[in-house]
Amino acid sequence: MSSTTPTAAEAELAVQARQGAARSDGYWSGVLKRLKRDPVTLFCLAILFTMLMVIVFAPFVAPADPYQGSMIRRLRGLGTPNYPLGTDELGRDMLTRLIYGGRLSWFMGIVPVIFAFVIGTTLGVLAGFAGGKINMAIMRVTDVFYAFPSVLLAVAISGALGAGIFNAILALTMVFVPQIIRVAESVTTSVRNLDFVDAARASGASAFTIVRVHVLGNVLGPIFVYATSLISVCMILSSGLSFLGLGTKPPEPEWGLMLNTLRTAIYVQPWVAVLPGACIFVTSICFNMVSDGLRQAMDVKG
Repeated sequence: MSSTTPTAAEAELAVQARQGAARSDGYWSGVLKRLKRDPVTLFCLAILFTMLMVIVFAPFVAPADPYQGSMIRRLRGLGTPNYPLGTDELGRDMLTRLIYGGRLSWFMGIVPVIFAFVIGTTLGVLAGFAGGKINMAIMRVTDVFYAFPSVLLAVAISGALGAGIFNAILALTMVFVPQIIRVAESVTTSVRNLDFVDAARASGASAFTIVRVHVLGNVLGPIFVYATSLISVCMILSSGLSFLGLGTKPPEPEWGLMLNTLRTAIYVQPWVAVLPGACIFVTSICFNMVSDGLRQAMDVKG
């Protein structure tokens, strides 16, 4: 009896693995089909891809030097010859500044989320799978960060660390890690006691193997979708930190910093002054819509 039990468990595990692989292939095919049928998501993806290509190839696309200006041509309006989007308070070409500013704004909006995704997923999966005292320790520390609003926490950490891109990224990472931990812990807790995980335990698989092979494949999707929804929030927060002088420092082009330096020009050239804010708004909305479309496409009930 003792010699047949492991064999039966291994056979059951193999069957479940084959069924899981088949379901996985069909699932991701369905996700792609649903995404292709979503015109709003495709339109937003096209906008984001276009913006990404422009900022990546900024030296070849931008018509001028982002740092070179002239007080003689300061605060020119939209449609000025050679300056289609006007000039800023120091006479620098706004189109060029917006293109180069997208580099820092995208970098500060995406990198903290990537760091938070890696750290938060690791700690959240550990808390959800291990349970007990480990879960209690991780989740209680997470609750401490939840006691503060995200904006206040980001400003406080950035103010304590000092102005600078690196410190702003560190502050934003610390803001988003607890949020991802909570999501990762929740989905891992719901998966750890399912039949295929119990079958893996019965086959003698180690905890690391179970997490790597069986748990992560089922929890990374929801965590990733949630993380993509944080990019728009992170981009707004990073721009806010730069606006307050806690992020990017002059004369670097960055949309939040440009809003700060142009705020006094809103009564002279309002359309030029709001251009950085419009870039932040459009980019954030597109990221948010893509995240929402991805969530709906990954919903098997949809």
